Formats: sequence, C-alpha cells, structure tokens
Amino acid sequence: MSKATPVTDRDWDREVLGADKPVLIDFWAEWCGPCRMVSPIVDEIAGEKAGELKVMKLNVDENPNVARKYQVMSIPTLMLFKDGGEAKRIVGARGKGQILSEVERVVG
Repeated sequence: MSKATPVTDRDWDREVLGADKPVLIDFWAEWCGPCRMVSPIVDEIAGEKAGELKVMKLNVDENPNVARKYQVMSIPTLMLFKDGGEAKRIVGARGKGQILSEVERVVG
C-alpha cells in the first residue's frame, strides 16, 4: 500500500508546484496528537488515489519555510494544490470521508 511521501522546503517547488497532477499535503509535526490521528488516513488516501493524486507530508518543525509561506498556523493542516496553486485547505483533524469529499470537490 502506498504511503504519503515526505516533502521538504528544498524540493517543494519541484514536487508540489511543478507536479503534473493534484497534490495533497499533510502539514504535521511529531509532537502533534491530532496529526497522529490523521496520518493513517492520509496514507490510506495515498494508496486509494495513487493514479490521480500525489499525497505528501511536510514536517513543519523540520521545514518551516513552506509552512510560513502558506501561513500554516495550526496543524494538522491539509492543503490541496492544483496547477501549482492552493485549491483547498482543511484545518484540523477530520475523518476520511470528510477529507475525501473536500478533495473530490477539487479533483473531480
């Protein structure tokens, strides 16, 4: 089963903004309890949507530049990027159905 792929400040532009398909990013941190609840859901989505959606994780403690650039103030935050720009933002822990519903509104 696929899992979300780590992304860093260094490879953000290439992996996310330059992606040829929509990208779902999980902004998280090691110490964040709700992030640990969302993480397995994000990994499941990565497996189920492998052909149509790129799913990645960004650790905000290790990669503060991207988090600051997109004003990620609380985690977990899920952001969906399409055609190099932010298309959707989900702040806080959500269930799989709710996350997929929001993603499918953008991805189709």
